[in-house]
Amino acid sequence: MDRVRNPYSPGAGTRPPALVGRDREIEEMDVALQRLLLGRDGRTLMLTGLRGVGKTVLLNEFEQLAEARGYFHEHIEVSEDGELPSKLVSALRRVLLAMDAKRRIGDRVRRALGVLKAFSLRLPDGPEIGLDIEAVLGPADSGDLSMDIAGLLVEVGEVASDHGFGVLITIDELHYVALATLEALVMGLHRASQLRLPITVAGAGLPTLATLSGEAKSYAERMFNYPVIGSLTGDQAREALEVPALDEGVTWTPQAVDRIVEVSMGYPYFLQEFGKQAWDVAEEPEITLDDVERCMPLALAQLDDGFFRVRVGRTNDAERAYLRAMAELSPGPIRSSEVAKLLEKPLTALGPTRDRLLKKSLCFTPRWGEIDFTVPLFDQFLRRWLPDLPHLD
Repeated sequence: MDRVRNPYSPGAGTRPPALVGRDREIEEMDVALQRLLLGRDGRTLMLTGLRGVGKTVLLNEFEQLAEARGYFHEHIEVSEDGELPSKLVSALRRVLLAMDAKRRIGDRVRRALGVLKAFSLRLPDGPEIGLDIEAVLGPADSGDLSMDIAGLLVEVGEVASDHGFGVLITIDELHYVALATLEALVMGLHRASQLRLPITVAGAGLPTLATLSGEAKSYAERMFNYPVIGSLTGDQAREALEVPALDEGVTWTPQAVDRIVEVSMGYPYFLQEFGKQAWDVAEEPEITLDDVERCMPLALAQLDDGFFRVRVGRTNDAERAYLRAMAELSPGPIRSSEVAKLLEKPLTALGPTRDRLLKKSLCFTPRWGEIDFTVPLFDQFLRRWLPDLPHLD
């Protein structure tokens, strides 16, 4: 069929699979945003789940909600170095400039930019605020990260409140952030909440995020909800495949849909990839089981090269052997002691390898002594990629 019309292609304009069945999370976020504008408490969301389940897509949806409610929005993606403060300063700077452009706020924005500059000057690689902006000392330059981030959020929140705006910062890959920095962010948001300021954060991260936030400050549990974003139910997965096609006048046979739901295990990213490839293979306005079977090698190759392999490209031989042993023992969670037994190595000898995989976010620890993959179906890829279990010297 016409590849131009493919409704499963990224950016096709149709509702992506990641949003199917997420009405509750979207409604919760919308209510929180409205409450904050009214000067009331609003529990925003910290999305947790494996990679490829649609957390980032949901954050994008929250951005649309915020803008429709009169919020200014900026997005931050945390990298493996865990750096957040300088990125937060840059995001808040863009928010202030956008508010000034809309309302010509002038001196009040310059003061807030001066507060950001004073904070930034204390950072090793702080972003440039502007040579013509004088640093405003006092609110956010004490050197205490928790107090200073609170000062930043309060300063920007007051500007927004005075002019009828809200501010939403979405932060992806929050699990990379160091515990002390996450604690400072939570405390800063708590202070802004106490003052009933319309500034907040919605975030996303791996399944460990809820635990990290709880360790950062116990009241984080009162400020955020932590929905687990996972695979879709069978009915939801079928809807994610069938509805976009119907909008283009195309149908699926029940057998074709069931096959994709089976191999994808309902994970949104994989549903979208298999749907895209099946559409391109099909020649008639009905996608059949034969179309799905013919597209399967191409879809798997696309996932292997574009989704899985990039995640193992930065691993060494020992780390790959550890991952392959986990795949042999999957589905998880897997006892670390069982991995050591399979590799015929003492548990303590494998500790550094395990720690590196955790830091690279290829794995996470569901409970003490256990380990699991952060990527759905990663075990199947590893068995395809490394058919035999490697041996460590």
